[in-house]
Order: sequence, then C-alpha cells, then structure tokens
Amino acid sequence: MIQSMTGYGKSLVVYNGKKINIEIKSLNSKQLDLTTRIAPLYREKEMEIRQMIAEKLLRGKVDFCIWIEKDESTVACPVNTALMQGYYEQLKDFASQNKIEQVDWMQTLVRMPDVLNRTEVEVLDEAEWTVAREGVCEAIQHLVDFRTQEGAALEKKFAEKIDNIEQLLASIEPYEKSRVEKIRSRIVDGLKQIPEAEYDKNRLEQELIYYIEKLDISEEKQRLTNHLKYFRETMADQPGQGKKLGFIAQEMGREINTTGSKSNQAEMQNIVVKMKDELEQIKEQVLNAL
Repeated sequence: MIQSMTGYGKSLVVYNGKKINIEIKSLNSKQLDLTTRIAPLYREKEMEIRQMIAEKLLRGKVDFCIWIEKDESTVACPVNTALMQGYYEQLKDFASQNKIEQVDWMQTLVRMPDVLNRTEVEVLDEAEWTVAREGVCEAIQHLVDFRTQEGAALEKKFAEKIDNIEQLLASIEPYEKSRVEKIRSRIVDGLKQIPEAEYDKNRLEQELIYYIEKLDISEEKQRLTNHLKYFRETMADQPGQGKKLGFIAQEMGREINTTGSKSNQAEMQNIVVKMKDELEQIKEQVLNAL
C-alpha cells in the first residue's frame, strides 16, 4: 500500500501541572530532512527523538516541535525569604541610624540580589520523560495515520490513471492493423502513377516487410503492459515504494514515446498524446508517494 509524504500529527500530555505539546508535520522530499525545535528541558533527548522519527517516517521534509506550557502556580519565581529577612534587618538599622523615615521596604527588598531566584535550573527526571516520550510517539503515529489516509487517495488516483492508459493502449490495435494495408496501398498507387517505372514485385514485398517491421509496436505494447502490471504490484507492496514507482513511470514514458514515434497515423498519435497526459499526472503525484 502507498503512503503519502504529506502529513500532520499533534499530541498533548500533562505532567505535574505542565502541558507538554508535541507537533509534527511533513512534506515531500527525496530523503529525510528533519528540523527540530525542542524545549530546553528535553534537548538532551534530541538524538533519541530523531531516531524515533527516522524509524517511522523514512523520508520527507519533517518539522518537529515540542514545547511546555506551565501552570501559573508553578511559574512564579521562588523567593529567598531568609535572605530577604537579612536584608530587611540591615536596611532597617541603616535607616534608623541615618534617620530615614519613608522607605518602601517591599519594593526595595525584591530588588536586592538573589532575593528572587530566577536562575534555578530544571533537571529532567525519567518519570517526566516517560510521559513526554509517550506524547512524541502519539504525535508520530497520528502523522503516520494521516500519511496512510492520503496514500489511499493517491493509490486510487494511480489505479484510475493506469486503467486509462491500459484502455488507450488497447484502443490502438484497430488502427495498427489497418495501417499496414494503407501503407501497402499508398506505395503501390504511387508506383502506378509512374507508368514507365519497372520494379520487381518480390523486392517490393521485401521492402514493404522491412518498412512495416520498423513501424511495428508489438514489443513496445508488451513492455508497456508489463510496466503497468508491475506498477500495480508495487502499489500493493509495503510502504516506501515511491522511488520505485517513479522509476517505473519513467520506463512507461519511454515505451509511450517510442510508440508515438512509430505511429504514422493521426488517430494513433492522438491516442499516444492522451496516454502521455495520463502518465504526466502520475509523475506529478508520484513525487508525493513515500
């Protein structure tokens, strides 16, 4: 089955008042092109996160983001009350000695060094990472599900285009049979218009056979039929066949082009143009197949 490279996944997990948000999205790319934006607390786990993504997504331009929303009660900076008390006692003595009466003690104290401890460093514990990791797995799985859903739509479109090419190929056959007789008649009529011309009928037949063999498209039709069958089989295979489908589409294009170059009838050439149009739509969409 086919998976698309386009996808989106998101999850939200909660740990001790923290809301841990994970978001991941992907677009088509020839290889895995991963960009991460990770909250400082989880940066030590970046390599593990990258490995988790690479194992599941294989290919695509992937943008991963994890950030934290804290409860307001946990955001407030801790106050060093003992230090604040010491500052207060010293400043009060200084004010008394220097007869300073009007002092906004609270505004003064909170501005003193280290009263508000803003430099506290958070350390990631394993319990929190276990919860966050589950969120990362959930977001990745949501993206994979999205890719699978989009891949089903791609597969339906590919099957439709392959069927169209197959039907167009079959519609060439009546014109292919009639053109042999038309070629023969055209050459013979041309010779009749030159009464004085003498020719060996056996040699003429040989030349006609040679000419018709050069215009024969039986091999091209057989190879194209095989490519159409192989394309269907590859679609039904495990995910990750996008590159192979692209290569098969290229081979299909070669056979259609050769058929067009050998077609010396307007009706056949019109059919070839329609086949090229169907194939071009496949080539555009196959770039998005994983």
